[in-house]
Amino acid sequence: MFRLFTAATLVALLGACTSAPSPAVSDPPSSAAPQSATPKPAAAPERAIPGESVYPLLLAEFALRRKAYDIALEQYLEQSQALQDRGVSAHTTHIAQFMQREAEALQAVQLWAELEPDSLEANDTLATLLARAGRTAEALPHLAVIARQGEQANFPMLLNRFRALSAAEQQSLVAEMDALSAEIPSNTSLLLTRALAHDSLERPQQTLQILEQLFALEPNHHQGLLLEAKLLLEQNAKEPFAHIESALNSAPDDDNLRLKYARLLTRGDMSAARKQFEILSANSPRDGNLLFSLALINHEIDDNLAAKAYLRQLLALGQRVDEAHYYLGRIAEQEGHTKEAIASYMALEEADSPDFFRAKGRLGHILLNSQRMAEAKSLFDELRQQHPNSAERLYVLESELFMRAGHSRESLQLLNRALDEQPNSSPLRYSRAILAERQGDLALMESDLRTILEREPDNATALNALGYSLANRNKRLGEAEQLIAQALALQPGEPAILDSMGWVLYRQARYSEALSFLERAFAAFPDPEVAAHLGEALWMSGDKDRARSIWRKALQKAPQHEVLLSTIQRFDVGLLQVSP
Repeated sequence: MFRLFTAATLVALLGACTSAPSPAVSDPPSSAAPQSATPKPAAAPERAIPGESVYPLLLAEFALRRKAYDIALEQYLEQSQALQDRGVSAHTTHIAQFMQREAEALQAVQLWAELEPDSLEANDTLATLLARAGRTAEALPHLAVIARQGEQANFPMLLNRFRALSAAEQQSLVAEMDALSAEIPSNTSLLLTRALAHDSLERPQQTLQILEQLFALEPNHHQGLLLEAKLLLEQNAKEPFAHIESALNSAPDDDNLRLKYARLLTRGDMSAARKQFEILSANSPRDGNLLFSLALINHEIDDNLAAKAYLRQLLALGQRVDEAHYYLGRIAEQEGHTKEAIASYMALEEADSPDFFRAKGRLGHILLNSQRMAEAKSLFDELRQQHPNSAERLYVLESELFMRAGHSRESLQLLNRALDEQPNSSPLRYSRAILAERQGDLALMESDLRTILEREPDNATALNALGYSLANRNKRLGEAEQLIAQALALQPGEPAILDSMGWVLYRQARYSEALSFLERAFAAFPDPEVAAHLGEALWMSGDKDRARSIWRKALQKAPQHEVLLSTIQRFDVGLLQVSP
């Protein structure tokens, strides 16, 4: 005959058997209740576990010991519903979270919150999972439970997907937050969230009013100060940074606020930003991040003497060494000191450095521009020998340099050689396809792209490249549309693919459909080629004034862009006679 344990007793008993005194990070969650700084809820009245639940609970706990987590979670999910016990539900939630199974964690914590509605952990976990799932409005009441108990609730999480909500959902959520703020007016997290939400809805006056309430409670609230400054800048206020500067005067050692202020200034006033970074650097003279920021700012405002001094300080400190070498090379190159530039670029030796390939690309550019092709080839041959794991990427980089320098024949020979060595390399084959397209060898281009797609049918880049190439030549438009549609299904928001879809629809005279894709592409990526396509579709749709406007603005930014120029010339709109 089975002894009838309570659910809490059984879980605690088994937890004592399975949990270690100091479990490793990778260990499964312990059955014992987690330590918490908040007061523990009153113990639930004990009740006997039904006999049919004892074995599944034992099975689940021993599965945890064997690290058979799927079995444990399955059993606990079933028993949490059967037993309706808050301890079992909490334990189920912890297991699901440990396994990163958010759907099951959400199911478990919803029951936990029902059984223990005042639990801070249950409500916080439930709010977080609901917000991640895009169910923002449902998360707010659970954050309210936490805030009403005087604890810190993470209200800003409500804005994670705020822009994805419909206008009606946004308005409803903001109204609910406003109502809750009237109930708990001293909650600064909620005030900030409301301010950010109203700012997102482009309500500057309401936002500033809420910020006044925030500052009454916390005068130097960093995020509030930055939001206020942004709004005042947008309104062309005379002294948009007065509040931040006042806060820094009252707390001159607040380096965190000063750093945020300095970064804000880099958007429009580099000289003022330099002053703030200099103060920060004086307080922390060995901070490489501050020195690097000062180097970039001084380079931006053409004070290369100061920029080089900061970069050399980085080298002396042994911090951000590769970046320092790269930017010293860039400055030397701009100043015409070719030998210094080469020496700086050569100093980058580790292929896993983010600046390694940029440096070698600049080095190759210098050599090719100096008609030192043999040296460039020798350089990349040596680099491939030194870094065999990066050979593929180095081949691609070298071929691009040859192509940009007008050496298409050498670029093709190099890619042919590379593919003989690495015939299954998609990046190399894609590079050759692009080169073949530029040289008008459409058969080679299509052959290479289809070879890639045979191995990687979901390669969106290859699908889009083949589809766009066909559309651009007004060939096999039905097939081109199908290829681009496949690419778009794989990467729905990619501007290049949106542009391709708009272009293939335009080629089929489906102008209204084309415009919907081209407008989205241009909004995300206002590239001159996208501008050329959008303008052409607008022109053919009858909106010639907007077409001219888009072409004119694009021409001002990229007066030598081939596709843009050829489009404007074809329509003979007179823009090329106007000086940009």
